[in-house]
Amino acid sequence: MSTKLWFNGTQTVLVIVIVALMAAPFAALAGDVSTDPATLKRLVQEAYNKFKDVKEGKPADYIPELAKVPADLFGVAIVTAKGEIYTAGYVDYAFTIQSVSKPFTAALVMQEQGAQAIPDKIGVEPTGQKFNSILATQVIPQVSVNPLVNSGAIASVSMVKAKTADERFNKILGFFDRLSGAKLTVIDDVYKSEAATNQRNRAHGYILFASDRIYSDPMEAGDVYTKQCSIGVSAKQLAVMGATLANHGVNPVTKEQVIDARYVPKVLAIMMMAGFYNESGKWAYTAGLPAKTGVGGGIVAVVPGTMAIVGFSPRVNDAGNSVRAAKAIEYIAEQLGANVFGSGR
Repeated sequence: MSTKLWFNGTQTVLVIVIVALMAAPFAALAGDVSTDPATLKRLVQEAYNKFKDVKEGKPADYIPELAKVPADLFGVAIVTAKGEIYTAGYVDYAFTIQSVSKPFTAALVMQEQGAQAIPDKIGVEPTGQKFNSILATQVIPQVSVNPLVNSGAIASVSMVKAKTADERFNKILGFFDRLSGAKLTVIDDVYKSEAATNQRNRAHGYILFASDRIYSDPMEAGDVYTKQCSIGVSAKQLAVMGATLANHGVNPVTKEQVIDARYVPKVLAIMMMAGFYNESGKWAYTAGLPAKTGVGGGIVAVVPGTMAIVGFSPRVNDAGNSVRAAKAIEYIAEQLGANVFGSGR
């Protein structure tokens, strides 16, 4: 099957069928994944019950204040592209967003400077290294690498247009407020703890500066990044942020177009490639969903066009990924057949 066009007697065959076939699994995904309220309510509760007693991992302790977060907190939330909310467990507890903030700040940069600014000024390649790897900045030519590792995330912050650090942070915070449909605040104790122990991120700032890959004062960008990571968010609020990506940039609760729809696929692409730190390949292989994790214990996964699935548990593994949250999201995705590469059924 093909489409044929004739121009000046020359036959031109447009191979749009190939493109259509490649896109078909993604285009059909929203229609294939159940959004039946009874099913989603059941699966959220099943995931919570199934993994609430898992003791693997521990709260991140390289930021002293994070080590104080109760280890057995656990919550699961789904928010659909229609704004329906399903939850189980501790979904209203405010934890620090940490690295889950990174794709949203990248989206803000796209809003201000266009999608091409990300590959041109930061990069989009995964590293295969830890999220705070200095080695990655030395062996990958882009230096900043991608917006979801610390070097690239600091560069992202530096690209947010502002004249002062306060203006830059308040712009980021306001954007997160619109994404979540809530008034978010910094968890000050974590910010102070992180700011006192972020020497490695300061090193990233100077490495970027030495390579002309940072676009404001490096120490200012590092501090704003630290404050960004210290924003408090609940699992339910994070699920609304993720559902805004699932809903083509429209917050499904407030109905505001927060992100231009044309940038959403770019954000989801970097989440798929680098959202799970150095376990991103494993996550793509098993769950098959664009996702972003943070050492605060949150994970947001996006089923494009359909919903966001969020898990929260402070017990993280060596890669910095929440063990219970990952298991819960993977279970729900498998039960729904939500893998963007196909369910295999």
